[in-house]
Amino acid sequence: MDRAGTAAEPACMKKIIAATTAAFLFVAIAPQQAASAHGGLPATYIVSQEPGVKPEGIAITRTGTMYVTSYGTGAVYRGTTDRRTLKPFLPAGSDGRTRATGIHPDNRGRLFIAGFDTRALFVYRTDGSLVAKRFASDPGALLNDLVITDDAVYVTDSGTGILWRAPLAGDHIGELEPWLTPTDFPIRPGFLNGIVATPDGRTALVSDNGTGSGEPGDEHVFRVNLRDRTSTEVTVSNGQLGSSDGLLLEGNRLYGVIDLPADETGKPPTAVNLAILSSDLTTAHVVRQSESVPREQTPTTIARDPAGRLLWVNSQIGNPTPTAPFTVTVVPGLR
Repeated sequence: MDRAGTAAEPACMKKIIAATTAAFLFVAIAPQQAASAHGGLPATYIVSQEPGVKPEGIAITRTGTMYVTSYGTGAVYRGTTDRRTLKPFLPAGSDGRTRATGIHPDNRGRLFIAGFDTRALFVYRTDGSLVAKRFASDPGALLNDLVITDDAVYVTDSGTGILWRAPLAGDHIGELEPWLTPTDFPIRPGFLNGIVATPDGRTALVSDNGTGSGEPGDEHVFRVNLRDRTSTEVTVSNGQLGSSDGLLLEGNRLYGVIDLPADETGKPPTAVNLAILSSDLTTAHVVRQSESVPREQTPTTIARDPAGRLLWVNSQIGNPTPTAPFTVTVVPGLR
């Protein structure tokens, strides 16, 4: 979930991003008949034809099952990468899940879902049954994105700047507890967002949108030692990563969905930056950028599918007149 959510949803108390609100019918994310170059796979997936869905999070399993969350309603949709249309999986509002943002599966066949301003972490089986519901104790919590390691799940909180942790042991899912507080970061976070972790589960990288001022140095990427509960800032060169909503870590390659400087329309377009990390994860050098898309599309999170494609969720959260269908598409110009 990026900062633009509050521009469309002031009740969430999320920080507002300045944008013009002139009506704009965005047609680039309408259904496309074209298939991708990867074995005839769809280039566009239809998440929902219903109004107000505003999809946000995405997870794709190794077998090609795709899950997409709805920030607008809390619904979760499911499909496969070889079929163009997703279907409802978890109904909007069920189990008190009126919003849904980050989503990730674990290796025990469970789905973990961040509930944003519900303050809840929801855990489901793939048959749709609820396994657990864990609450952040801070009333200002906005649970945004999450990452799962062998022994815990870590959840970013855009509202308070807390990094929450719930221990995992077999089938047991512990309660959420503050793992890092805002004062544990080298710079107090303004809006914690995307998070990824190394395969050994010892280190996480967390993006911080800052205050949203757009000024140089306002955004940050934090390197978090998950064992000793310390944090340092990652030095990013040749581009930006701190504004990243969705992050994807593959070896020493870090992908982030970023807002670019405002274009001639006065609105910030969106792209994906690819950075190469140093071996100790203390520096990141941006080496490539995808093609950009207009603000009305507002891509949020990204995932890699079994065919090797990068897909992103077109939330339309930054669109003053979001229009169905809501889609997932291939990231243009970047692998």
